[in-house]
Amino acid sequence: MSFDTCREPEEVFRLNRDPLAQLEYLTSASSRKGLYVIMTSRRRIPALHTSSGSSVDILGQQLHPLQCMCGNNMSLPLLAEAVTVSGTEKETAAVIFLHGLGDSGHGWADAMTAIRLPHVKYICPHAPRIPVTLNMKMTMPSWFDLMGLSPDSPEDEAGIKRAAENIKAIIDHEAKNGIPANRVLLGGFSQGGALSLYTALTCQQQLAGVVALSCWLPLHKSFPQAASASGNRDMPILQCHGEMDPMIPVQFGAMTAEKLKVIVNPQKITFRTYPGLMHSSCPQEMAAVKEFIEKQLPRI
Repeated sequence: MSFDTCREPEEVFRLNRDPLAQLEYLTSASSRKGLYVIMTSRRRIPALHTSSGSSVDILGQQLHPLQCMCGNNMSLPLLAEAVTVSGTEKETAAVIFLHGLGDSGHGWADAMTAIRLPHVKYICPHAPRIPVTLNMKMTMPSWFDLMGLSPDSPEDEAGIKRAAENIKAIIDHEAKNGIPANRVLLGGFSQGGALSLYTALTCQQQLAGVVALSCWLPLHKSFPQAASASGNRDMPILQCHGEMDPMIPVQFGAMTAEKLKVIVNPQKITFRTYPGLMHSSCPQEMAAVKEFIEKQLPRI
């Protein structure tokens, strides 16, 4: 992660167009003193591509160059352009992973490829482009509007619920195509992790689990009542957070973990923190994600 001063508005748009940019926490030029442009994109792990097309070794796994497919089901807008990392054998499980504010599914498709399991399909949809209040109403990829990053900030309740229904539609689509909900794991980073938590906790279908990276629980005051009809009161959750996160402080992550313990079985909650990690990911965190997915989505 880096802290950069943005002297030209064009630089913001350049970064916004780059789906594989590292996280940028940009302060605006002096003419916009006091305003912030927040972009939450994960730090890329070592490149998977080689000029020769040869395989590379990451996290102890021999990988071949990334191959992604786009969904073509136009009845589901999020699947129409989603990046999909296919399994290398019959797919009996799926991971739906949601990116952060201002990002796209491409960077996380790379990350999922680095830790992929041969029987699992990884779906990385792109958020719609909407004006974001937190970022001076700039239009950018966002699952829902954000007004602030503190626990007491007002929230886009309608947008959060609408986004959750769109993710549930992907779960239903996978079930119709042979992968039942209990073989689907939700995950996400930052805003995407927040949406994954909310979606799973309000989903009537039993899911395999949730990976929640550097995030929070949206509409937290509505829980546990909002989860009264959920089929996921016993769902495993892996929550990871950088101890040096300046955007969503680790204290917010700890508060989220405590809240989750009154919503689901507390023994199912794992909260890991990483010294020195800012609002990004690291190899140790991704190794933990891989281990969690292996446990929750074993071969059948």
